[in-house]
Amino acid sequence: MRNSMRWIETLEDIREERPCALALGSFDGLHRGHMAVIRAARQWPWEAGAFTFPSSPAGGSGVVTPRDKRRLLEAAGLKRVYSIPFAQVRDIEAEDFVRRILVGKCQAKALCCGEDFRFGRGAAGDVALLTRLCGELGLELRVVPPVLEGGEKVSSTRIRAAVEAGDIPLANRLLGRPFGFSLEVIHGNHIGTGLGTPTINQALPEGFVLPRFGVYASWVRIDGRYYYGVTNIGVKPTVGSDRVLAETWMPEFSGDLYGKRVRVFLVAFIRPERKFGSLEELKEEIGRNARQAKALAGEGPERGKK
Repeated sequence: MRNSMRWIETLEDIREERPCALALGSFDGLHRGHMAVIRAARQWPWEAGAFTFPSSPAGGSGVVTPRDKRRLLEAAGLKRVYSIPFAQVRDIEAEDFVRRILVGKCQAKALCCGEDFRFGRGAAGDVALLTRLCGELGLELRVVPPVLEGGEKVSSTRIRAAVEAGDIPLANRLLGRPFGFSLEVIHGNHIGTGLGTPTINQALPEGFVLPRFGVYASWVRIDGRYYYGVTNIGVKPTVGSDRVLAETWMPEFSGDLYGKRVRVFLVAFIRPERKFGSLEELKEEIGRNARQAKALAGEGPERGKK
């Protein structure tokens, strides 16, 4: 049975009568640290939800697309999500934000956040203030300690750096799931078809983290099945592209995917993007990369972390 999660995008649309337990944060990566806060919000008897923003107020590219963020929050079991533009709450004083918005409008009975959570005008509110306010208002509060990987805190900043460096295994460990994207398949220049290596082209959206340009081993999910792939991310210097594309060849798949949304998981970096002297030379290299990709891809992405 599908979880019926409600998605609210403006303060004016918040009209709640039922109490809730809210996870607080930008959740711009939905990594292991974020998911620990979200799981904590589900421990109380009230309806679990989140108060978040479409993008991080601190800036930085996203490591999850908006569509995937919504999907993952729903899969986490949340019943309501307030994804409010930061501009709508930026000038609200910290105490007023808790009293008027979280309690008055959202009907929060319990709050969850990380140790470094900040809120209110000028980010003046911190966990100490939140603790005091919860005591005054009779709210439950759970402050979740940071999740560590390699002795360091899991963060979206670390994930961005790993993806931009092509260190996908590290990004996957920090995320707690395979790094990837679900995007529409668009028409390319059909060079791959002419080479006997037909590819799917997907334009990486603005604001999404750009992986290191080059060739990756990947897995592609199509109609519930997984196919190993070799994915080039960049501007295709041999044939040229005017935007950043993810171009994936699946040697064991044949079919028309234009206009469909296809999920691609990156597994490991194979080589940097480079320009070849001829299309024949490019074709030979693609064949070598496909063999490398099959060896690196293994048995498939971890089930249950899609």
